[in-house]
This record gives sequence, structure tokens and C-alpha cells, in this order.
Amino acid sequence: MQTALLESQLELSRQAVSHRDIAELVETCIEHTAEALLHTHSASRGDVAHAIATVRRAHAQGQPDDLMAAIARMQLDDGQGLAEAVGILGGRLAATLNPAPQMIPFAGRLVAPSSFYESFDRLHQLARALLAPVIFAEDVASIGVGSPNPIAAALLAGKIQELVSRRFEIRPFMTIARIDYETWTLLTHRHFEL
Repeated sequence: MQTALLESQLELSRQAVSHRDIAELVETCIEHTAEALLHTHSASRGDVAHAIATVRRAHAQGQPDDLMAAIARMQLDDGQGLAEAVGILGGRLAATLNPAPQMIPFAGRLVAPSSFYESFDRLHQLARALLAPVIFAEDVASIGVGSPNPIAAALLAGKIQELVSRRFEIRPFMTIARIDYETWTLLTHRHFEL
């Protein structure tokens, strides 16, 4: 009986986030990030269009990329490192959200939520596609998502809240956090083997 219940929950998780849903959420993330970059005057229309093409090409090849990070790579100059550029752009994008997600400097020290990812395999795939790792999951009642791109983290948090509410009939408390570039690199490697 318990095995049948677990299998039905896993099937519900698979159905809840299809490959098409993942592709659509990635596209939504690209569009919202582009709008925020333009709104905050963080990049020109030409740079955004070029970066969108780069990010879409990477996703088509199975290598997730983030539009904000692509813009940061394009804007690098001799006096600025990638981590600093990503941090500046992340702060600007965070200001477009209400409330603005705060930087959590200790996210890299948190234990990867393996059991959460196992229970929600497609959410793990979505988190990988958005490059927004789940930084903590206290059962399903309290869940945190982090990314230097707060728009990616917010989109993933919304999908997690929707699916957890549907499966367990509880609305989890979600934390959306900004993380720095070094932590992001560490977590995407640890969580997604990138």
C-alpha cells in the first residue's frame, strides 16, 4: 500500500512539470529577465538580443545558461570580475521585485536537499534549467531557493509552492534569496553536476 502511494506521488510529480513546462518556464525567465535588464538600464536592446540568442542556443544543447550571467559576461571590462558584474546585475534585478530578495552569504554551507529533489524529480530538472538551486527544504513546510538572478529564483519558488500545495495540501513558506557568483557556481556543480 505504501509503495503504491509513493509511486502515485512520484507520477503526480512527473505529470506536474513536463518537459514542455520546463521549456516554457525557462522562456518566461528569459523574457522577464530581459524586461528587467532593459527597465533598469543594465543592458542595451542589442546586447539583450544577442545574449538571449546565446542562452537559447545553450539550452538547446542541454547546457543551461542564465540571461543575467550572459549579459555580465558580455559587459566585463579589465577592472571588473565576473563575480562582481553578476552581483551588480543581481542587485538591480532584485530591486524590480517586491519584496526585493536579499543576499544570503551562507547558502553554500547548507546541505543539499537530496530527499526533496528525489521526491520532486521534475522540479530538480526545472531548478537545473533555471540554474536556481533549492538551498534548503525543511520537510515541505519551509523551502528556500537561491540564484544570483532573483527572477529565476522567484519563478522556481512559485512552481514549487504550486506543486507542494497540490500534492500535500499545505502551502509551504518560501524563501527567495540572492546568492553570490562563487556560491552559485559551487551549488550548481553540487546540485546539478554542472
